[in-house]
Amino acid sequence: MSSTIKSTAELDELGKYFAIAARRIDSGEAAPEMFSAAIDTAWHRLADDLEAYEAFTLQHAGRKLAHVEGGGSGFITWVSAYEEAYGPLPEVWFTSADGTLDSEALARYRETGEVRGEWNCSPAPGDGDDTAPTASYL
Repeated sequence: MSSTIKSTAELDELGKYFAIAARRIDSGEAAPEMFSAAIDTAWHRLADDLEAYEAFTLQHAGRKLAHVEGGGSGFITWVSAYEEAYGPLPEVWFTSADGTLDSEALARYRETGEVRGEWNCSPAPGDGDDTAPTASYL
């Protein structure tokens, strides 16, 4: 990463998300849904520095990953893969772009182990030039 990109909780989680994305893509599964506004905002900021972004995706996913528009809502399918690798989702996954915690969504997750949310993007292999928006994940 370039010296202008500093590590944050959002970037740490984005790295974990990219690692899960690579495993899902490699196994033929749909790319994971990005339901966190806070982490997606960090993704956009990182993508502003192409060199840092490419280095980050290579480090965490082992390849370039594009940010692809494509939305939906419903059950977040990759939570169990995250938990197996890293433990429970931290609060930052339930935080808005302005830093507001959705305590109800966090409580539902802690009570049921499931996450429902909305998303408008996901990762895809490549740099985005050769990918089209993906279909709904439902």
